[in-house]
Amino acid sequence: MAPSRAPLAGLRVIEVSLLGPGAVGTHLADLGADVIKVEPPKGDYIRQMTWPIIEGSSLLHWHINRGKRSITLDLRTEEGQEVFRDLVRDADAVIEAMRPGALAKRGLGFEDLLEVNPKIVFCTISGYGMTGPYAELPSHGIAYDTWAGLVKPDHDDDGFPCIPEHPSTGIHAGPLFGAFGLLAGVLRARETGEGSFLEIAQSDSAAYMDWYRSETWKAYERPETEVTGNASDNYERRAPGTAGMRDGVRYQIYESSDGHVLFMASEQEFWRNFCEGVGRMDLFERWPGSKFADHAKGNTELRRELVQIFATRSTAEWVIWSGEHNTTIAPVNTPKTLADDVQFADRLGFMPHETHGADMLPHPVKFVGEDVVDPTPAPSAGQHNDEVVTEVLGYDADRLAALRAAGAFGEGN
Repeated sequence: MAPSRAPLAGLRVIEVSLLGPGAVGTHLADLGADVIKVEPPKGDYIRQMTWPIIEGSSLLHWHINRGKRSITLDLRTEEGQEVFRDLVRDADAVIEAMRPGALAKRGLGFEDLLEVNPKIVFCTISGYGMTGPYAELPSHGIAYDTWAGLVKPDHDDDGFPCIPEHPSTGIHAGPLFGAFGLLAGVLRARETGEGSFLEIAQSDSAAYMDWYRSETWKAYERPETEVTGNASDNYERRAPGTAGMRDGVRYQIYESSDGHVLFMASEQEFWRNFCEGVGRMDLFERWPGSKFADHAKGNTELRRELVQIFATRSTAEWVIWSGEHNTTIAPVNTPKTLADDVQFADRLGFMPHETHGADMLPHPVKFVGEDVVDPTPAPSAGQHNDEVVTEVLGYDADRLAALRAAGAFGEGN
């Protein structure tokens, strides 16, 4: 029997965010947490940032703020600050997704909120974190990837340096680690009654996600008597990560008849199965390779043979064939073609714009036997002002009217 509650039902989070770092709350809302987004009177300008703009609001807003409730508060006013404290009083966590210390300047920092709620978990997430020489630098998402060494500069047709297309890492990994840490803090707070203050740097997160390359370079600083390459390469120290696979042959991208596939037969077993399947055991007998981690680096003669073989089938045909022959072949998709992949359609798919404002990927965490939480569309600024203060805080109509008259929600709200 499937559980009757969403995984994070009963978790209440008060979020003060600008732009992408608000994804900390998105991960929680997607799993059922009540995330109340506190916005300035004119709203988070995320709605006007980047492209595409869908029905007047950015895709960034539709995705980052889905499943949340919005209340506008003018935190420059005593009345607005008092409403904020009341929201925190029975909440589990506060997310400060902007420059660290922004809430403290309003008397709403961690130490201030502990007086209101001793169990509160306070998570601040920013570009470079609270400490270090870069802490006060203004920045945007790509900065954390260039800082972490994830982006190799390109040059345009006129010879100018330019930003190459690349998957963003820091702006996505940072909020994910933030949500993970926040839940850890809440678990401890519920057991001990003690709150906590955690801080996340998106730059740290970008570097951590690429730990294999940076740690490999660090390992290579040690003498070769202590750190070598793999036995299959005669212990040659290859460049870290995928850079060391550029000249690989049995682990490489090949053109199919209609696109590309990734061949990954670095284990001898998978290489044998491939050769048997295509009727070319002569290739295995000539180049059997090592048992593990052998990419046949630099074997251009074998590479030419594989080029001809892979051109004989479509990408989809090779993927099906690999399952039938227990060898390792994967499709090479693009962000545009990914949606056409049968695995994507089966596992993820898109939440439709007709009901969610934009076509968006659902949260990838699945609880077996349960339906995924269906998030509500991203709210307009202050959409839930009345609902939050009456249903969550229990304010009556007179209190609501007094707050509005005092400008607690901002002019016109």
